[in-house]
Amino acid sequence: MVIIRPIQQSDYDALHRIAIESGHGFTSLPVNEELLQQRINRAEVSFNKDVTQPGDEGYLFVMEDTTTGKVVGTSGIEAAVGLDDAFYHYHLGKVVHNSRELNIYNTVETLSLCNDYTGTTEICTLFLSESHRKNNNGRLLSRMRFLFIAEHLERFANTVIAEMRGVSDNDGRSPFWSWLEAHFFSMDFPTVDYLSGIGKKVFIAELMPKYPIYVNLLSKEAQQVINKVHEKTVPALRLLEAEGFCRRGYVDIFDAGPTVEAQTQAIRTIKESHKCQVLIGSVSTDEKYIVCNTQVANFRAIQTTLQLRETANQAVISQEAAQALDVNDGDWIRLVRN
Repeated sequence: MVIIRPIQQSDYDALHRIAIESGHGFTSLPVNEELLQQRINRAEVSFNKDVTQPGDEGYLFVMEDTTTGKVVGTSGIEAAVGLDDAFYHYHLGKVVHNSRELNIYNTVETLSLCNDYTGTTEICTLFLSESHRKNNNGRLLSRMRFLFIAEHLERFANTVIAEMRGVSDNDGRSPFWSWLEAHFFSMDFPTVDYLSGIGKKVFIAELMPKYPIYVNLLSKEAQQVINKVHEKTVPALRLLEAEGFCRRGYVDIFDAGPTVEAQTQAIRTIKESHKCQVLIGSVSTDEKYIVCNTQVANFRAIQTTLQLRETANQAVISQEAAQALDVNDGDWIRLVRN
């Protein structure tokens, strides 16, 4: 069985391995010992903090294979982005140039630097090791975040966003960044991606063009990847779109990958989830659910078969599932059909 739980200090080696495995473009897990340790420390504080409104909390979860005890994936939530460090995006807009006298009408796309998503909740740091990309583990790793949000709404904003990884090659070269590098910077994409990941973002404000960029002035290669996702990110994007996330014209300032958003309580998993009381017993059904307990510091989530007793608002789960969730008869769980 695989379970999802809050990260802890003993997971450092596994987190470092995942940071290496994730490769270029995975900004939220830089291969940096100090930053990874800070990420764990911050998560521990966040999970143990009394919260009445979203602040600088960062929740980082890991997927553990209980058969081997190995950590095989990560998943994260930032409660409110941009409160401490500026949170930048480009917004795709349009400018019209027309002359009635000359009978000329041209519409030109622009990219404008902005901080429009400041204060929103961000889901991030989703990574699953190759060995466990099966049995709907990826869906579990993504959707369990929405169960956690649904159970603890006071901890999160009314809008949730996700930055999708943009197009880059195996060496970390981004066509979009290559154009920016040639005209405004002297650093390659892996370097700026790493600096952003470790929190050194001052260079963005110092060196980024201050005025809107006309898209038609970019190289053809750069234009073609704006609002496009990396091929390995397509499944994650489809899953979020099924949850109700959509594009609003915001793209990443480094690789031009799209940012998608949804109103928190309109997210499918949050809307369709509900709470039941636990009954531990035998389960004779193949219907699978994603299930979590209602705790914070001792949060647990799994996917399992169960039987609903809807009139009594109860769910029958196996003893193994109860142990994985750390619940007993009469405790409450939150669930959604897988």
